[in-house]
Formats: sequence, structure tokens, C-alpha cells
Amino acid sequence: MNKNNLKTKLANLKLKNPVITASGTFGFGTELDEYLSVKDLGAITLKGITVDKSEGNALPRIAETPAGVLNSIGLENPGIDNFKQEVIPEIATLEVPAIANISGYSVKDFVQLAESLEDEDCIDAIEVNVSCPNIKDGGMAFGTDPEMIYRVTREVAKVYSGTIIVKLSPNVTDIVKMAEAAVEGGADIISLINTLLGMAIDIDKKEPVLANTFGGLSGPAVKPVALRMVYQIYEAIDVPIIGMGGIMNGKDAIEFLLAGASAVGVGTATLRDPAASVTIVSQIKEYLEENNIENISEIIGEAHK
Repeated sequence: MNKNNLKTKLANLKLKNPVITASGTFGFGTELDEYLSVKDLGAITLKGITVDKSEGNALPRIAETPAGVLNSIGLENPGIDNFKQEVIPEIATLEVPAIANISGYSVKDFVQLAESLEDEDCIDAIEVNVSCPNIKDGGMAFGTDPEMIYRVTREVAKVYSGTIIVKLSPNVTDIVKMAEAAVEGGADIISLINTLLGMAIDIDKKEPVLANTFGGLSGPAVKPVALRMVYQIYEAIDVPIIGMGGIMNGKDAIEFLLAGASAVGVGTATLRDPAASVTIVSQIKEYLEENNIENISEIIGEAHK
């Protein structure tokens, strides 16, 4: 066994280390080339893709909070056709596993997106974002209803033979039920958490700061919630977990691994320091060295003992 082995396995994904970029914070993998080498990461998760091109929400759509960031970007993206024509060729040159995040406003959307990516060799997995509003059935987010999570996952699994990750919303009363529904539907991996719903108000203008009123809260403020949910799911289901939510440094990442995550997603930290994800890889390695731990697998879930 190699000393300080950082390799980790998530279903069929084999990563050189457990650090993955979180969707929406790292573009399509090439935008931060001048700050870091993406091949030093375990994997990258691409920004969310929808069926049709989206300009996103009106401005302002991002606001800083005392311990995090609120965003209501609104899934700005080129749409699946342009993604395949213009972005896929660039992704194919990256020397790192790539995870495509898909977002739909109906079950049909998710199926179309998954089917479109079935034969793309440079896409190593898809991450199904069930935090979108189900426009066809009244607007409630898919991720707040276990029956809908099951249905979306099941239908995606019918058309996509690769690795399926389901990204869960924390805006629920029972996260374990949501994870169980995803696994029953065919999820190979669970990732969590997505952002917590929040808002900010400008006391001078006496109006919400974000044009969309509400936004998703990420950053250090959400870490205790994320950590708790990863811990709960690790005890309840037997599939790999990608933990994320407020991971700003190696210590944060180690906490998620101890809670049961086999890999971690770095998001908001990248907005503050574009090279944060690579720094976190180094900090995890330092932790292993300082504690005479040979293999990263030795600490996964250790907090449960």
C-alpha cells in the first residue's frame, strides 16, 4: 500500500483524490486554467445544463452574507445542443474525470438530457439536480418529494447506462427518505447538500437584495447542516456519498470524510480563492501524513465508531 494514498472509488468512478469541484462554481473546467491545473483534482462537476439555453435570472443575483453567499443565478447555460457542440470538445482535452450536472423542469427534460449524454465518452457520470421546480406539476421542487425523486432517477436510469449521481436538496424534513428514494430509483452515488433557501434585505432600499427575492445559501454557514445530513445518510444507506456544503479548507473536508463521505465537493471556497480545491487536496494529504494514515479509505466514516 502506497504511503498517503489519496485514491478513492465512487461506484464505477476511480479518482486520484477525493476532491471534486461543485457544480456552478467551476464553469466547464477550463475557465480557471490560469489559477490551477485541473488534472490535480479528483474530478470536476460542470455547471448545470438544461434542455434549452437559459440566460438565468435578473440582476442582482448574488449577494454576500456574514458567513456565506446567496445566489439566484438561475441555471444560466448554453443548453444541451450547444453544450455538446461547443463545450464537449474542450472537456475531452481535460485530464480529469468530468461529471455533467443536469437540471430539468419536468421528468421528460431529465430523460432527454440523460439520453443526450449517453454516448459522450468524456462524460464520466451525470449528476441529477433534483432541486429544480417541477413546472409540469405545480412548481414544487422534485427534491422535496421522495416519490418524484424516485421517478426521476428511475426514468434517467432507463436511458443512461453510466454512473448516476443524485444531488439532494437540504430543504426537506427527512433527508434519509430522499436518499432512500434516489437509491431505490437507481442512483449509484448520492451528493449533498445543495444550497439552503434564504434571502437578504437592503435596509436602505427596503427591498430584497436579490432580484429573484430568494436565493440559495452556500458557504461556512451551511456546513453544520450538511455535515449532519451526510452523517445520517451514511448510517442509513449503502452507496457512496459526495459531501459538500461550506468546505473551505482541508479540515472541513476531513470532517465530511469522517462523517461518511467518500469524496467532497468544493464550491464557495473557489469563489474566494480559485485554487482552493487544489489547496484542499494538499491539506488532506498533510493530515494523513501527520496522523500516520496510509490510505484515505481508513478515515471514511470513522466518526461513527
